[in-house]
Amino acid sequence: MKEVSDKLEEVRKELQKVVIGQDEVVKQIIVAILCDANALLESYPGLGKTTMIKTMADILDMKFSRVQSTPDLMPTDITGTFVLEENDGKRVFNFHKGPIFANIVLVDEINRATPKTQSALLEAMQEKQVTLGRNTFPLDTPFFVLATQNPIEQEGTYPLPEAQTDRFLLKILVGYPTMDEEDQIVDRFTGKDPTAPVRKVLDAETVRKFQQYTKEVPIANDLKKRVLKIVSLTRTEKATIQYGASPRASLGLVMASKALALMEGRNFVSKKDIDTMAYPVLRHRIILNFEAERKGMTTDDAVKAILDKA
Repeated sequence: MKEVSDKLEEVRKELQKVVIGQDEVVKQIIVAILCDANALLESYPGLGKTTMIKTMADILDMKFSRVQSTPDLMPTDITGTFVLEENDGKRVFNFHKGPIFANIVLVDEINRATPKTQSALLEAMQEKQVTLGRNTFPLDTPFFVLATQNPIEQEGTYPLPEAQTDRFLLKILVGYPTMDEEDQIVDRFTGKDPTAPVRKVLDAETVRKFQQYTKEVPIANDLKKRVLKIVSLTRTEKATIQYGASPRASLGLVMASKALALMEGRNFVSKKDIDTMAYPVLRHRIILNFEAERKGMTTDDAVKAILDKA
């Protein structure tokens, strides 16, 4: 356990060479990676989401690709397509892989892509494969989609359907840096000394091993029942919540709590792990009713009320 937590701490320290602050965001991205799951990052522009994810791929020594979502982006722009080519005097169709064939795929401003293109990601996110016609192509492992979306400028966007947001283990909110952190950011990126290069701390094989360790972290029966109660309350609290979370939320909350415990060098899940991870696991899986929205409640407010009851 200590070896794993020490290595993950090294990852965080290397990331701090480039990214200042955002400790909770970094921690939650690592949780998603340990759970072999996808994450959705939401923030205003210019807060370093792309830099953070690209640097994380370098530290983990994984293949990285970036997809910029636009309304005219086609599914084949992501998955790849068959191209007619001449080979030894014969014309044959060869498959040209798209950017989805990487270990870490950053889908920038995912809500600017059309629903048809968004749905092209569903199979990759859930089944870790791409199907074109009669051909199925397995993706490299580990494989993660880390998508970003902007909460403002909603004109010309296509909100993600619930079926797709449910495929993201976590919805991570990226906030503004403090004044001290922003002072360091200005000094680091406007000074004469370039940013220090990051070193590779892990590789794909080690990440797969850590993912297996995450599954092996035990959780006490009473804490598991608390997770089930929390998710069940999202379905019964009709005073504030119109639609609750699916069983995928129960799976996600248990796994995310195990990953957080592993990061902190513990071989058991604590109540604090569950309370901490409940927010990113549940905030995109519940829909508030009109009365709650009228009062100005957020989904995080609803999650807090549920945690107080559970």
